[in-house]
Amino acid sequence: MSAVLQAPRRAILMLAVLPSLALAQHSPANGAEVLGRMRQKYATSWYPTLTFSQKTTMNRNGTTSVQTWYETLQYFPGGAKLRIDFDKPAAGNGILYSADSDWVVRSDTLAAVRGDGNPFIPLIENVYLQPVTTTVQQLAPLHIDMNKVTSGRYDGRAVWIVGAASPSDSTSPQFWIDTGRLVLVRMILRLAPNRPPYDIHLDDLVQTGGGWLATRVTMYSGGVAAQTEEYSGWKSRVKLDPGLFAPATWGTANHWVKP
Repeated sequence: MSAVLQAPRRAILMLAVLPSLALAQHSPANGAEVLGRMRQKYATSWYPTLTFSQKTTMNRNGTTSVQTWYETLQYFPGGAKLRIDFDKPAAGNGILYSADSDWVVRSDTLAAVRGDGNPFIPLIENVYLQPVTTTVQQLAPLHIDMNKVTSGRYDGRAVWIVGAASPSDSTSPQFWIDTGRLVLVRMILRLAPNRPPYDIHLDDLVQTGGGWLATRVTMYSGGVAAQTEEYSGWKSRVKLDPGLFAPATWGTANHWVKP
């Protein structure tokens, strides 16, 4: 009698274990594999251009200010460029980013060139349109340990966390990828020396142009929302004047924002 009862019990136990084994077999081994899955899912569909208006709320030393920025993104061979106009484009003030550099423009004139780059670009755009090895190289300055991958939850959804050994690690440089949508939802990065790391949340995702866009981005520093970005009027797969992405033609290129 007992032997008869034990056989079904073993079968039930095996059935309980199988899903866990399958999940383990399909969990990415490292950050490069996570990037590879992102690339594979959207390589033929992700939007190459994007425009939107951005309400930017900044909290600096207890003082809050609100500005409207206009953002223009386009993927080029070698990586995307992101143009940000800090006011109406006619004012001629803004910044142009790639993954590894930025160009500051004031009154339509190049004022400075820096080697900082924009940490979002590799993970919100480039990863879907270029080889994985290139994306890994572009992420290298962020000092994310690509050999560490763990699982967690974000806003009720499963995520892979690259760069941390545990979801409770709130200091190591890391990025969080929604396992179903395969898009970025969180980053923890040290963007300034001698400052606490920024905890960046990318929320309110919408589908557009064959991909996704987080329409609310909050950057926390020391537990305080240092900057909140709210997007509106987004358009993907729009035709853009290439001159928008060169400092020499910053003020003469045809901008999507009308004067």
